[in-house]
Amino acid sequence: MARLAAIDCGTNSIRLLVADVTRHDDGTTSLRDVHREMRVVRLGQGVDATGRLHPDAIKRTRDALADYTTICRRKGAERVRMVATSATRDASNRDEFFAMTRDVLGVEAEVISGDEEARLSFTGAVGDLEPDDGPFVVTDIGGGSTEVVVGTWDGVRADVIGARSVDVGCVRITERCLKSDPPTEAEIAAARELADGVLGQAFATVPVDRARTWVGVAGTITTLSAVFQGLDEYDSAATHLSRLSDDELARTARKLLGATHDERAAIGCIHPGRVDVIGGGSLITQVLAERFAAAAGITELLVSEHDILDGIVLSLL
Repeated sequence: MARLAAIDCGTNSIRLLVADVTRHDDGTTSLRDVHREMRVVRLGQGVDATGRLHPDAIKRTRDALADYTTICRRKGAERVRMVATSATRDASNRDEFFAMTRDVLGVEAEVISGDEEARLSFTGAVGDLEPDDGPFVVTDIGGGSTEVVVGTWDGVRADVIGARSVDVGCVRITERCLKSDPPTEAEIAAARELADGVLGQAFATVPVDRARTWVGVAGTITTLSAVFQGLDEYDSAATHLSRLSDDELARTARKLLGATHDERAAIGCIHPGRVDVIGGGSLITQVLAERFAAAAGITELLVSEHDILDGIVLSLL
């Protein structure tokens, strides 16, 4: 058994997983969470418009990373891997960000490609699913990008058939299109057109038609499940392996897109840092659902709390 740590720094949030990982004689592995945490730091604030990481965003990320570093040390993590995704890939001043992470964490943060991001998400997502339900298509909606990856899982290994990361996420689509409170019909239509066009790039290259089960991971998807279930507060045990039909997804998206900021903030299961972008994330999810129904006849979403963090930890073995 090894105690390992993973940090995923995305456009909207920075997340930590410290886990005990056991490799069994039959080749399988098991993870036991020691500590799992998420903080919204909005590293991608304004990047789409300016091409630079905002100083305030870097400071928020530094503060969170300093706390995570302390947690890793207190929990006795033997190794830690930190990956950084869309916002840092796009920023002209990303060297400033990486100097900060070296100073605080003591290891080099890695800018991973969109394809690697998708593969790590897939590996983390399918680990506790039934192999016979595959092939799987896993989607991860981040702040700046969305990953679509198709593959199989035999109970020991995850094999990726095709993967693509495209530049549309809940922060990016909100900043570009959804400016009113609540968004106007014209803004929603423009956002839908943007999402469909960009996601089309993934569907043109990834063999989605081979998939039997759609698995959604990360904060947008898990929050949609919590909202649909009417949870008073967020509960990962209730969202993990929950299912939503296309109709249930559509109703939840309409509810969130039609609500004001204050009305969304009053929904107890939505993290405060997601209040202003969950509408955009729900719209992307709805477009994905429509495309999966058309391409593969899949009309249900399986929600997983296991995602890229789990994949990063497993990559340390």
